[in-house]
Amino acid sequence: MKILLISTQDYIHHPVPSRHHYIFEELATRHEVHVPHFHVSNGPERETRLIVHEATKYPLKDPGIHYLVNAPHHYSVFKRILRDEKIDVVVAAHVLAGSAVIRAAHKYGVPVVFDLKDWFPDSAAAYYKNRLIKWALREGVWQVTKYNLNRSDAITTVSPSLVDQLAGFGYDAKLITNGVNTDYFKPMDSKEGKRRLGLSDDCFVIGFAGVIERWYALDKVMRAFSEILRYREDAKLLIVGGSLFTKYESDLKELAKNLAIDDKVIFTGLVEYKNLPEYISAMDICLIPLSPPQWVHIAMPNKFFEYSACGKAILSTPIPNIMELGGENLFIYRDMKEFVEMMKRIMDNPRTYPIEVSEYSWKNKAKEMERVLEEVVS
Repeated sequence: MKILLISTQDYIHHPVPSRHHYIFEELATRHEVHVPHFHVSNGPERETRLIVHEATKYPLKDPGIHYLVNAPHHYSVFKRILRDEKIDVVVAAHVLAGSAVIRAAHKYGVPVVFDLKDWFPDSAAAYYKNRLIKWALREGVWQVTKYNLNRSDAITTVSPSLVDQLAGFGYDAKLITNGVNTDYFKPMDSKEGKRRLGLSDDCFVIGFAGVIERWYALDKVMRAFSEILRYREDAKLLIVGGSLFTKYESDLKELAKNLAIDDKVIFTGLVEYKNLPEYISAMDICLIPLSPPQWVHIAMPNKFFEYSACGKAILSTPIPNIMELGGENLFIYRDMKEFVEMMKRIMDNPRTYPIEVSEYSWKNKAKEMERVLEEVVS
């Protein structure tokens, strides 16, 4: 097949890979996959098997303005790719660029699969605090998202709750969950991981790996960590990742100073995906402190599968889709008092877990997407 992917990100320079990187890099080993390049991010250039097409006329860094101003140019680029490359199927996952490619695909009779990787009306508004701006973004993005869903030949999404939510709006969606690269993520020597970070073999490391934005309540974790240090003074808080569009990471660093625990908190910044398991190996317990109720209800974070593949205990807010998967390594807290008490219990009985995650490998997820594309094309 010849596939055109319209990702939600700057595919080449975005510092954090998404499900589209994992799935379509695998599909590119046996299909011809094309992707437009949106110049939004400043990260180092990513190696890719995909055929990249320049698609940016105005390289503005604010994502909303970038896609709005470049929309007419995107439409012309997508038409050219569809026509010249004789594309068989489109996978659209972006809101505005998704609308442009759907219009272009209809012009050439090419089927479209829309991959809803999160609830776009809420995710678009997540970076803003002004209530009026948040409301306007939610409403506007929802209208465009409906346009895209109504004109797609198939819909895929990431969690059972999103499948149900879409069904409530009259859409039939296929489930392709997030996953994990089982070639990288596997149990490793915890002591060796700690030594690489300059930590003692016996210290207790509480860890988080992922995007540092406000939908993860790391400020609450940091305040609770002050109490945990009174229980175990050799504890460390390891935060692996960085902020993308806000100054939340710098706010957390300032908070650590104000709490006088900055010598106990380690910020690594962004790390290469293939090196992430080495950092997770140093963690004795891994956190998923997802906060906004509207996201908790529909989420199935990659980090659940990555932590599990590494055999780690996980302490998480109540995320229904994760709780349904369960596992002996999953512990749930509903408030920060319960967070502290659960943390103390795990500290008293630290262990690793033999968790089988091969079902959720990205290679299997690529096969699931491949079946959907083949069905739509045929």
